[in-house]
Amino acid sequence: MARKTKTLVIETAGRDAGKMFHITELSASEAEAWATRALFVMMNCGVEVPDDLMSAGLAGIAAIGIKSLSRVPYEMAKPLFDEMMACIAVVPDPKQPLVKRGYGGVGPMIEDDIEEVSTRLQLRKAVLELHLDFFFSPPDQN
Repeated sequence: MARKTKTLVIETAGRDAGKMFHITELSASEAEAWATRALFVMMNCGVEVPDDLMSAGLAGIAAIGIKSLSRVPYEMAKPLFDEMMACIAVVPDPKQPLVKRGYGGVGPMIEDDIEEVSTRLQLRKAVLELHLDFFFSPPDQN
């Protein structure tokens, strides 16, 4: 089965309005490593993490709340934030959506691909939603 993907078109006014971004799920091992590092960082900053959540990976982070990351000093959170951005590729021409740069694309994103802070925040939220959709989605009714 292929990794989950999501396309996000920036609809807010600004320099990034209309830009298209393609988000690709981390591999299982990358997601586990990211979640484990995030949990250890939170624990080192005094966030109470129940023992049973240590083995829950991203679900554990969702369970204790993404807001718990706000208790983490920026210097400790920055590598985690940077890694989230690696899931994102810009689609330079939305008329040719298969041509993209970044994770799963033809090269890394460049600094000018994202020009607004609000776009970065929207993209981080979309990355988390993609990886945690099982947690935020209503249960299957079948």
